[in-house]
Amino acid sequence: MKELAKAGHDVTAIYRSHKENYSGIRLARIKQVEGSCRQVFNCPFGKAPFFSLIKEQPWNLFCHHAADVTDYKSPAFNAIAALENNTLNLKESLTLLKEQGCHHVVLTGSIFEQREGIFSKDDRAVSPYGLSKGLTADFFAYYTALLNLHMAKFVIPNPFGPFEEKRFTTYLIDSWYAGIIPEVGTPLYIRDNVPTSLLAKMYVDFAINFTKGGGSLKLNPSFYAESQKEFTCRFAREMGARLPIKCPFTIKNQTEFPEPIRRINFDYPNVKALGFSEEVFWDELAQYYATKSCALFK
Repeated sequence: MKELAKAGHDVTAIYRSHKENYSGIRLARIKQVEGSCRQVFNCPFGKAPFFSLIKEQPWNLFCHHAADVTDYKSPAFNAIAALENNTLNLKESLTLLKEQGCHHVVLTGSIFEQREGIFSKDDRAVSPYGLSKGLTADFFAYYTALLNLHMAKFVIPNPFGPFEEKRFTTYLIDSWYAGIIPEVGTPLYIRDNVPTSLLAKMYVDFAINFTKGGGSLKLNPSFYAESQKEFTCRFAREMGARLPIKCPFTIKNQTEFPEPIRRINFDYPNVKALGFSEEVFWDELAQYYATKSCALFK
């Protein structure tokens, strides 16, 4: 949202729940964009408040990023319930958007859904969550075509950076600051880890070109496409050079492979044209962790 605003666009961010229901890292994200966009709370997709918002003014582009992600790593994840939440009253929503002058839709996809990325074995979804995302894309493709709308898709790999959820890199950092040696449990998996600030720049460039009628209709951003062992080495090296902590880790002997060994994207960015600097990203990430971790562990 910040990058879209920087590019001169008026951005409206909608949230499913009331502001007071957000806490922790999610509330921090909300505060990060307070000055960059209009924020509308308690406005879930496909429900009455969302319809009322659409009718308020004309729109140029609808970006659908929201998805049901509760326990998304669990094999018990309810893909059908997630699909229903992701596409609730989809035809009515798209029809109202079209009536307000919106003819372009960008859907956020996932590298873990079916038929996405470069894969080691087959193109099935990696998980029930991935399955729900792929089905969501199918629904959007069907109804945007039915209503003669233009649809594009931005496929997210493994993002990492400031304000991320409790995921692999935060596990590493939290362990190091606590004096614990973390373990890399899936060192042989080849994944695509992309800095969040680079993803944001790629998203804005993609969306702007799409609304202007240029560029592609799908982008699969790629950056650090390597084994998790190699990425851990990279992360430890960059953080160790910038933070006053030691960054050791152990490598587990991986013998089980419930997920594909390789699942990566393939669209490598022109970082110079996008104005992205790896050095600056690592500096900013280290500064974020230093501030966050000092507050947590001192």
